Amino acid sequence: MIGKLKGTLDEISEDHCVVDVHGVGYVAFCPARTLAALPGVGEAVTLFIETYVREDMIRLYGFGSALEREWFRLLQNNVQGVGAKVALAVLSTLSASELANAVALRDVAMVARAPGVGKKVAERIVTELRDKAPAYTGAASGTMGLKQELGEGVAPAPVADAVSALTNLGYSRDVAANAIAAAMKAAGEGADSAKLIRLGLKELAR
Repeated sequence: MIGKLKGTLDEISEDHCVVDVHGVGYVAFCPARTLAALPGVGEAVTLFIETYVREDMIRLYGFGSALEREWFRLLQNNVQGVGAKVALAVLSTLSASELANAVALRDVAMVARAPGVGKKVAERIVTELRDKAPAYTGAASGTMGLKQELGEGVAPAPVADAVSALTNLGYSRDVAANAIAAAMKAAGEGADSAKLIRLGLKELAR
């Protein structure tokens, strides 16, 4: 099984690339985000690979990080109706951290932005992967804890009000939650919404 390719980028196409490893060209199907982040043809490249072996074919899927590859596996192994095509569509639309946040916040609309992913499939994704999201966020535990509380509707009123205020100012819910999580660390427990908003805006201004 191939788990990683390190070689020279030989070709970039709409849905795949070719990596030359010591004269052998490996075709790797990749999310659009991965393809967009690749270096120029002829330059060195490293891809994390998921290998699918079937009776009639061997197909390689390539990712820019091991984290993206883990989400690719999670989507297919844990969500009914999600195969490689849908998993690639999701990871083409959302980064690993955006997907983790969408799952933690039960943001069905964000997941449904992916081509070919309807509301029902998006709902299954956020439901089935919710318990697994924190392990793959790469975010601070405090921030993720806040996002989970917001998603569950159990965050303290001042905190929820502060996040809502920032979103009303045009910030995404994810960005607002990150800013208020940082504000909570600075303000301490018991801070009112006005103080959290002020500190959150200060955080966003950095």
